[in-house]
Amino acid sequence: MQFQQAVDRFLSHLRLSRGVSEHTLRGYSIDLKGFMGFVCEKEPLLLQEVAKRTIRRYLAHLHEQKASVRTVLRRLSALRSFYKFAMREKLGNENPMEEIDSPKREKKLPVSIEYAQIQHLFEQPDTSNYLGLRDRAIMELMYSSGLRLSEIVGLNKRDFDGKSLQLNVFGKGKKQRITPITKNAAEWIQKYLQHPERLLDLPDHKAEADPVSIFLNRWGKRISARSVDRNFALYLKASGLSERITPHTIRHTIATHWLEHGMDLKTIQLLLGHTSLATTTIYTHVSSRLKREVYDKTHPRAK
Repeated sequence: MQFQQAVDRFLSHLRLSRGVSEHTLRGYSIDLKGFMGFVCEKEPLLLQEVAKRTIRRYLAHLHEQKASVRTVLRRLSALRSFYKFAMREKLGNENPMEEIDSPKREKKLPVSIEYAQIQHLFEQPDTSNYLGLRDRAIMELMYSSGLRLSEIVGLNKRDFDGKSLQLNVFGKGKKQRITPITKNAAEWIQKYLQHPERLLDLPDHKAEADPVSIFLNRWGKRISARSVDRNFALYLKASGLSERITPHTIRHTIATHWLEHGMDLKTIQLLLGHTSLATTTIYTHVSSRLKREVYDKTHPRAK
């Protein structure tokens, strides 16, 4: 079987059998096609013609291109998943990834900001209008529950319980979890859902065309993560805060604040939807750094 055909079968499997998100599917496609562009540059190759030395030549090529460690790890992860599928489906006779080592990931601490900065940023949307109210509700939900952006835009009305202050969230791999929300965030969501303009066609937005989703775009359909990112960047610019802040920064921030206010790591793991506790422990390093900064600023003998 040609390598291209095997990749197409793998991507179809991800789409139809695994039910991965379009974002994840697009990532696999980009990474695998990047590899194909290197190994099949001159002519199409059969799957069994790709050997360990081919993978190593590809890694050398990525190094020459000054690809980041993160990019290399992502490309290798995509190839590992592809070859596991190929071996399981008996599309080839050998897995060239078995003896390929991955470079060590650079450990970077997540960026966290102060509560006063959160307040300042969240004051940027004009909540006197419908779309500004939507954006404020999204921001409050980010900080309330530490949801991923994909989880927020995927929320449906039936997932929100304003009385019990809970959300039904579908995280990575469609894993379901129940997460609490603050009364404040619930009130912002209620204001947005009950706003009279939601059902009206107006010059700056259309009426609700999707009766299922919570958060809608200006055309009345489910808002995309890209749109939220774009709006967030505009509010960030207006706030004058660091350009390094992203929606994911808010998730890191609330996790750090939870830890600093005494919440245990296991609970934080469950709230964030982390599969492994090891992923959550990185916040202990962030918290230690922040405490040191506060100590140095406030201790009379620290200067």
